[in-house]
Amino acid sequence: MEDRDVKLIEKILSLKKARNAVILAHNYQLGEVQDIADFVGDSLELSQNAAKTDAEVIVFCGVHFMAETASILCPDKTVLLPDIHAGCPMADMITAERLKEKKKKLPGVTVVCYINSSAEVKAEADVCCTSANAVKVIESLDADEILFVPDQYLGHYISTKTNKKLILWSGFCPTHVRIRSDDIKRLKLEYPHAQVMVHPECRPEVIALANEVLSTGGMVRFARQTETKAIIVGTEVGIIHRLRKENPDKKFISASEQAVCPNMKLITLEKMLWSLEEMAPEVRVPEEIHIRARAAVNRMLKMGGGSSPSAKEQEKCQSMRERQDARGSNENHLSLSG
Repeated sequence: MEDRDVKLIEKILSLKKARNAVILAHNYQLGEVQDIADFVGDSLELSQNAAKTDAEVIVFCGVHFMAETASILCPDKTVLLPDIHAGCPMADMITAERLKEKKKKLPGVTVVCYINSSAEVKAEADVCCTSANAVKVIESLDADEILFVPDQYLGHYISTKTNKKLILWSGFCPTHVRIRSDDIKRLKLEYPHAQVMVHPECRPEVIALANEVLSTGGMVRFARQTETKAIIVGTEVGIIHRLRKENPDKKFISASEQAVCPNMKLITLEKMLWSLEEMAPEVRVPEEIHIRARAAVNRMLKMGGGSSPSAKEQEKCQSMRERQDARGSNENHLSLSG
């Protein structure tokens, strides 16, 4: 590590203590960012961990919708996103206005919204889901027909696990669609004894070649528990850093070096330091959006596992928030939509 990085890290840690802050880093972040974080994980897991801490400030090293989720679950905390331009192309493929228009065309339809979406879109949904709990959430619903937004490939994967009819929004993750079936086939020939794990945001033909289809959190657990010594990893390349760090005796091969999310790489040590110095940029969900989006997230937590805030915790958060405001005056089952 260079002297410059050592000094940067020392300044960040000093300011973190002074601000009573917690640093969260998504599995796809740069290695240097993951290494300095208090928690590394997926977006929901990180927000839930932050809610359990006494920190007053969250430095969220991820993308915008993740910082919004942290604001929804931790309204009593200040949420900082070190680079405000760190967005999510898939989340941008749907807006609350377009979702409202679609709901008018499908009166009474139940809307399930992937957590990888804006707070405004979450507020228009009946319930949220993650890639890990999506099947469980959908199976828990009474409805036989469900509008699933915004990821068509995650939706397609879910459709193979349920008899419910899914109407799919035509969104997708540009990073995961760069992973091709030819990539997997080539690597399986090169590493014949390797297991293949891929993210459910991948194309169906890629999923068909996998031994395991897992969320990023599932990949971390699988890598830790399996006796396999070589694993082909079909998701954003950033997770390889964590997998190798936690499992030095195993070999991890990225399914495609093209599977890079530029937005996830925008946050650096320099930007983290500046963010803590200036207490900006702050991400905060407006109250009217926050209430409805939180309801969709809480329904998910009840259906799909996890713990939603207790009534007492929510009352405490609301009180603190008000004080902050005062101070700051399968194909038959599918159809594509969007």
